[in-house]
This record gives sequence, C-alpha cells and structure tokens, in this order.
Amino acid sequence: MAAKQGAARAAKVRQARRPEVRLPPLTPFDGGALEPDGDYDGLSFRDLDLAGQEGRGARFLDCALDGCALDETSLTNARVIDSLLTGTRGVGTSLAGASLRDVELVDARLGGVQMHGAVLERVVIRGGKIDYLNLRAAQLKDVVFEGCVLVEPDFGGASLERVEFVDCAVKGADFSGVRMRDVDLRRASVVEIARGADRLAGAVISPAQLVELAGVFAAEIGVRVEPA
Repeated sequence: MAAKQGAARAAKVRQARRPEVRLPPLTPFDGGALEPDGDYDGLSFRDLDLAGQEGRGARFLDCALDGCALDETSLTNARVIDSLLTGTRGVGTSLAGASLRDVELVDARLGGVQMHGAVLERVVIRGGKIDYLNLRAAQLKDVVFEGCVLVEPDFGGASLERVEFVDCAVKGADFSGVRMRDVDLRRASVVEIARGADRLAGAVISPAQLVELAGVFAAEIGVRVEPA
C-alpha cells in the first residue's frame, strides 16, 4: 500500500506557478521611439505603433503595453519583468534571447515571433493566436498557455519545466530535441505534433489524446498501421 502511494506521489505532475502581476500607478509613455538598452519603469504604452523600432537590450519593469503594434520591432535580449501585455499585435517581432519573468501576455495576435534562446519564467499566455512561434533552445519554467491558439510552434531543443497547456490548441508543433519535466498537455483542446513525438518523456497526456496521437507514435517507431 505504501509503495502504491509513493508511486502515485511520484507520478503527480507539479503545476506551474503563475505570475501575480500587480502594477503600480503608471505614467503614460511620452510617445518617443524605443531606444536600445532603454530603461522603462512604471510606464503605460497604450495604442502605440512601435513597428520597426529598436529596443534591443531594453528593460521593462512594472509596465503595461495595451494595443501596441510590434511589427518587426527588435526587442532582442530585452528584459520584461512584472509587466502586462494586452492586445499586442505584429509580425516578425524579435524577442530572441529575451528574459520574461512574471509576465502576462493576453489576447495577442502575433506571427513569426522570434523567441529562440529566450528565458520565460512565471509567464501566462492567455487568449489570442500566435503563428510560427520560434522558441528553439528557449527555457520555459512555470509557463501556462491558456485559451490560445499556437500554429506550428517550434520548441526544438527547448527546455520545458512545469509548463501547462489549458484549453489551448497546439497545431503542428515541433518538439524535436526538447527536454520536458512536468509538462501537462491533458487539458489542451488540440494537440497536433509534426515532429518530436519521441521527446514527450516528462509530459503527461490524457487517454483520449493517446488514442489521437497513436498514429504519430507509430510513425516515430516505424510501425505501419494497415487494415488486415
């Protein structure tokens, strides 16, 4: 009996720790252009067109970005801490090598976002749709994808620990070379894996998902499924 209880405890998936973003009274951003290595503290960016701007290495602390356009905006190696991003939209935004900690991204409409090598800790991505999200070699710890649509996300070579997919559609995901620990896919509404099904060790799926993914798993180990 004790052995069974121990096995049950060992099998339990640890839940992600969610961010608790409590913003102080914010000062409206003056509308100027972002600057490389800029320091933005306690600012509100509302309905601004930041397309094509250069914010490489910038730091955003206790900030709110609401309805901002980030087409081709460079935020490479930026740090985003204790911040809320709502209704963000854009194509080709670069957050490569960026660090996001205690961040909520809500109702985003993004495409081709470059987040390879980024570090995400205590991050919630809620609602919206992100196409071709590049998270190759990124580190995700305590991250929740909730009620959003991810089209062909690339997790190749990434590290995922305590990551949850809740009411989230994951379409055509690439998990090649990924490392997983306490990754919970059971509540995802859709799980489609294009590559890397053999790297799901450390993840948990539901019985229904196992049936849906049976063909993918068979293909990974070279088993043909044909009628008799």
